[in-house]
Amino acid sequence: MRRYVCIHGHFYQPPREDPWTRTVALEPSAAPYHDWNERIAAECYAPNSASPLLDDDGKITEVVNNYGRISFDMGPTLLRWIEPHYSELYDSIIEADKESARLFSGHGSAVAQVYNHMIMPLANRADKRTQTRWGVEDFERRFGRYPEGMWLPETAVDTQTLEALADAEIKFTILSPRQALAVRKEGGQWSNVAGGDMDTRRAYVCRLPSGRRVSVFFFDARISNRIAFGDTLSSGDRMAHELLGGFVSGDGPQLVSAATDGETYGHHHKKGHLSLTRALSEVQKSGEVTVANYSFFLSLFPPDHEVRLIEPSSWSCAHGVERWRGNCGCGSEIHPGYNQEWRTPLRNSLDWLRDRVAEVYAAEAGEVFADGAGAREEYGEVVIGDRASTRRYVIARGRKDLDSGAVERGAELIEMVECSALMYASCAWFWEDISRPETRHMLSYALRAMELAKGLSGVDLQPEFSRRLGDTVPNDPRLHSGPVLLSELVGSRSAS
Repeated sequence: MRRYVCIHGHFYQPPREDPWTRTVALEPSAAPYHDWNERIAAECYAPNSASPLLDDDGKITEVVNNYGRISFDMGPTLLRWIEPHYSELYDSIIEADKESARLFSGHGSAVAQVYNHMIMPLANRADKRTQTRWGVEDFERRFGRYPEGMWLPETAVDTQTLEALADAEIKFTILSPRQALAVRKEGGQWSNVAGGDMDTRRAYVCRLPSGRRVSVFFFDARISNRIAFGDTLSSGDRMAHELLGGFVSGDGPQLVSAATDGETYGHHHKKGHLSLTRALSEVQKSGEVTVANYSFFLSLFPPDHEVRLIEPSSWSCAHGVERWRGNCGCGSEIHPGYNQEWRTPLRNSLDWLRDRVAEVYAAEAGEVFADGAGAREEYGEVVIGDRASTRRYVIARGRKDLDSGAVERGAELIEMVECSALMYASCAWFWEDISRPETRHMLSYALRAMELAKGLSGVDLQPEFSRRLGDTVPNDPRLHSGPVLLSELVGSRSAS
């Protein structure tokens, strides 16, 4: 049998923890739940770990862990929250990867993710490397194996990002067909496929300037869009019909794959997990098609076609990656008439702060760590953000005979680097205005990074950062500009 179906779920939530207390505050909009993490866990993450398979009469014939039947990535910052709050769910996710490895000849279905949903083409080389390393290390520690694939936030990609994946020995990633520029059979002539007109039923290889290579899977955009935004999830039979209809005549191996946000299955579409369970069962029962994951398919059918990519590009912005740095129009549909001129100064301000934080780390890390760069890049080996784990990490990686004060300085250096990464979570730019809570929360990580930098070096970065934020003007004059948002965060910290 040479026909396969793969469903990929990208499960992610932005980090919602207060950077000072490491707890998630009450979010009234998530009622009746305490916060959106809890609500989505109840509506989606937990139901997919034990989803009833219903027969034609609506009777339960089996309870299925959907994670073991699909390909999935789950963001490290989300798993960091799930592990202590929903320990049984966490265990079922880890076990699902082991179950899938048993089903798919040793190839687990879990795919790594770069650490905190940073738009990789907009990151500098050092952050690309760190984000990839932290994502790999976190995955390896949790799942007990090295990841074969890695999901890129918003599938945003460029050559330097793929070089970072290749450097980490990642075999493949998953992209939108709209991100392909040209394809060819190895040794043949290039064909232009800009616009997404390409065969997504095979794997491709992207050859890099370094001489290394990364395989690329392109999901079926039509089927994926109908699952995410159409009525395909109204029934499992309908979803199975869509998937089985994605094949073409021919004897060669084919993989029909769909990729959506994992929250599609239960949060965005109520009871979507039930349709997913039924669809996978119906596909398998067809007798003509096998449910698979990307790693398994790649092991059977290594790519014999090459691809060139549009750079930079992503799956959720038709303008490359402008949604996260410019006034490209994406997001204006949320509030017609709004512009996103605020995105560029926000991006530039955070880039300035990132560079200053890196300077503080470079100047101070040598007093604590024998290898400051290594200590930064290998921090993913522990539970990032857990202060007790961080202190133990500093002791293990630090110079000999560190006193308690030096250990604390080392922990603050690492936390400063972490906060300077978390402030880049993509949701800070994704929506229609700077005044949204997502941007406010990302600024709180910037504020914490500056606070730590001042304590470590004596340099107060906040006045200049606030000045640079002055160009981040909201659309509604009643809403708050970047400097005002920052001052409100400072005020709330002082009050607490």
